[in-house]
Amino acid sequence: MSGKATKSARAAAALVAALSPSAALGASPQLEVAAESRTMIWNAVAVDHGRIFVAGPRWTGSTGPSVARIDEAGAAHPYPDAAWNDWRTGADPRRAFVNVNALHRDTQGGLWVIDTGSPVFGGDPLPGGAKAVRIDLATNKVSRIYPLGREVAGKGSYVDDIRFHGDHAYFTDAGRPGLIVLNLKTGAARRVLDAHAAATAGGRPIIVAGETVMDPKGTPLKVNSDPMEVSPDGRWFYFGPLEGPWSRIETRFLDDATLSADALSGKVEPWADLPPMGGEVMDSNGDLYFSDLAESALKRRSADGTITTIIADPRFALGRCAFYR
Repeated sequence: MSGKATKSARAAAALVAALSPSAALGASPQLEVAAESRTMIWNAVAVDHGRIFVAGPRWTGSTGPSVARIDEAGAAHPYPDAAWNDWRTGADPRRAFVNVNALHRDTQGGLWVIDTGSPVFGGDPLPGGAKAVRIDLATNKVSRIYPLGREVAGKGSYVDDIRFHGDHAYFTDAGRPGLIVLNLKTGAARRVLDAHAAATAGGRPIIVAGETVMDPKGTPLKVNSDPMEVSPDGRWFYFGPLEGPWSRIETRFLDDATLSADALSGKVEPWADLPPMGGEVMDSNGDLYFSDLAESALKRRSADGTITTIIADPRFALGRCAFYR
């Protein structure tokens, strides 16, 4: 996210990835700390066979690495290595993490790191800085780097997160409203729905722990296209500004590079009015799990549109970073 500035909200939201079977069966869910940090501020968490990976933006002031593996004792180890986490002002941003905003696992054993490429909040990406980096979880080595050049992540961009369908990946841009479509085979990227109303923040406040989140200028923070998911069958891509509402468009239209901007714009349709959230994930049933920032709660939107609260806990809004299960 481009500056949710909620510190642990998104990391806590990732607990959905580790919900216990008892919670899924309807028993009252309970929280326990799986990992925490007092030096890093996380906005992304990924889990692979018990290994916990975390990441956080440089501008938060974290003293730990940009991407880390958390061991059983809670120590943060630079991942995939120290070199990728050792970027300094003036250094080459193409092969080091400048400002990590998201982590996401694919279904082929890869961990994707989304680098906005901008070392300061609200800044423009450095030349070569914005990128998607795939790490092979079996070898702990970078397997491919996908540069997101200025034609897709230019002035004002803040590449937010990634989702996949077939040979394509999709990114939201929380800074400059729009989406980015990446051909995973060729590496070619296109910017689509640029400045579209469905991707643009309006006036709904983002509230955390009873307070409106403000930007560095002292005005209510506005975050453009941010949350997103792909339906289990791959047909639909869901997205919206952080504040909501969400819209949807068929992935076949996003994948079609021959469609004009106007034609593609006409394929967008309303989907759901959801509140500002710290993180989200969709399961194989089409149920959307998300953290409601204003209520410090984990909720589920069923495929039929019904929203239920799974658990509410003030710890979700605490200033320290913790990952729960």
